[in-house]
Amino acid sequence: MISEPIFVAGHRGLVGSAIARELTATGYKHLITRSRAELDLMDSGAVARFFDEAQPAVVVVAAAKVGGIKANADFPVEFLLQNLKIQNNLIEHAARSGVRKLLFLGSSCIYPKFAPQPILEDSLLTGALEPTNEAYALAKIAGIKLCQAYCHEYGKNFISAMPTNLYGPGDNFDLETSHVLPALIRKMHDAKTAGAAQVTLWGTGVARREFLHVDDLARACRFLLEHYDSPEVVNVGCGEDITIRELAEMIRDIVGFQGELVFDSTKPDGTPRKLLDTSKIRSHGWEPQIALREGITSTYQWFLENTATKR
Repeated sequence: MISEPIFVAGHRGLVGSAIARELTATGYKHLITRSRAELDLMDSGAVARFFDEAQPAVVVVAAAKVGGIKANADFPVEFLLQNLKIQNNLIEHAARSGVRKLLFLGSSCIYPKFAPQPILEDSLLTGALEPTNEAYALAKIAGIKLCQAYCHEYGKNFISAMPTNLYGPGDNFDLETSHVLPALIRKMHDAKTAGAAQVTLWGTGVARREFLHVDDLARACRFLLEHYDSPEVVNVGCGEDITIRELAEMIRDIVGFQGELVFDSTKPDGTPRKLLDTSKIRSHGWEPQIALREGITSTYQWFLENTATKR
């Protein structure tokens, strides 16, 4: 266990909140957090002052602007600029202030659109990216390379983990900006509530995706903070994928929607398949624990208790 102060940047988001819960639940007592109102991570001067005053020894970069295919396609400037500013400020000032270890969280979208499956870490920069999330992916690749540059030039222990598609409590269920799994939960729930006969979904339904519960990622992050010290990227996933149609049918069953699923093939599928090779982190001793149906069921319950009742 790490006894020094740990700063979890982005602690109110899906990933950051899960990491904070995991660290607290396993006995970590020196967590540092700041809300967006307290610290603007895009303000370099404010971030520098924070590190001078708070003096964290370990940093987890879980703060980012995120969204699904539509949000990425509509706002590429914001996805590129905001993510670059956030991560550059955190990584640079962590290095300058003498932070002992930093964990940068990227995304599986950093890999080429047609990377061999399952995707090995060394597939990075071997081919063209998926256009629908290129801006976000480029920002994350820059973050990885900056961490590696600090390792090589200054000997910093800055590591990078690439999670697969994530879901869980605290997710974003806004249909304009959410990722596919929470969007499907929201669509099925709304259709069930309205008594609709069908739900129309983007794409053909044949694209395959891997989904990891955010609590499993949080356990992986703690594991990496405690046991992993290489500048080489490490994938974090469950090792199994599912078609979007199969996912939609599973969510329809869990939610209890009785209507028809209609796929709009004029809308993009995105990358045809995106399954991560997780042999590296598994070889170090980490394994996922939450099965997909179990995780979606608990996530829908969280949605009912925290989101559906507030709309």
